[in-house]
Amino acid sequence: MPLPIVHHPAFTAEIPADHRFPMGKYRRLAEILEAEGLVPGGFVTPKPASADELALAHDRAYVDAVLGLNVPKPIEREIGLPMNETVVRRAAAATGGTILAARLALETGIACNTAGGSHHARSDQGAGFCTFNDVAVAIRVLLAEGRIATALVVDCDVHQGDGTAEIFAGEANVTTLSLHAERNYPVRKRTSSIDIGFPDDLGDADYLAALEEVLPGLIERLAPDIIFYNAGVDPHRDDRLGRLALSDAGLFARDRMVIGAARGRGIPLAGVIGGGYGADIDAIAGRHALLHKAAAGFVESL
Repeated sequence: MPLPIVHHPAFTAEIPADHRFPMGKYRRLAEILEAEGLVPGGFVTPKPASADELALAHDRAYVDAVLGLNVPKPIEREIGLPMNETVVRRAAAATGGTILAARLALETGIACNTAGGSHHARSDQGAGFCTFNDVAVAIRVLLAEGRIATALVVDCDVHQGDGTAEIFAGEANVTTLSLHAERNYPVRKRTSSIDIGFPDDLGDADYLAALEEVLPGLIERLAPDIIFYNAGVDPHRDDRLGRLALSDAGLFARDRMVIGAARGRGIPLAGVIGGGYGADIDAIAGRHALLHKAAAGFVESL
């Protein structure tokens, strides 16, 4: 059985060509996955998250403002994207994609989205290119449906998962682990269950050693019903908005370590792509494809 991979054309929204957010990476990622034979039966297409689903993790007034194309300008500036119809459609579709990937992971053991990881969106607003916190919404949906009782978020994006930490603050059934560059965005960090802040220019060996030190024991202790893995590629040494120094090989080793820690213990894992920034869309999309390649390897081996 091939790896279930979720994708929707709406993941690519219309923003100015000179915008620093590399919107073209979603379409290019899908092309790479198809070219490399990772979707022999085609992508799984999600439904956009509904207003009711989004409101499980976000204030209803904020959800209504976004869906109604009525986001206040100060919040739009914090999000950093023009809040037009295609950007809103993208946010709802990407969140629906993570919900679907999570449901598929519970059924098959592992599934990945070709978007998601919008971890800066807090309960009351978006920020940092993140409109809705797709992982938080997916967790709340699964909890509401009674499909899970506990969840672990493993966030390896280079930026701290402040929105996810804020949404689940004080909730013992959801554990948030964030490994990030300490001096990077956001300036004001939130408190995750576990935060590991790295110094600038940290390379593969030290990063992987830190991950190995914390993750297997955490999974053993928690035995969560599902793991959500934010496989941001912005820790890469060439990333425009990163401050770390991982290589392609280091990212792939990281992905295999996280997925292996989950699947080796029989725990379902839903992967989302997180951040990756720069002008070279092919390079960024190629790095994002490492998640799906790593996940496909575990489907084949287990």
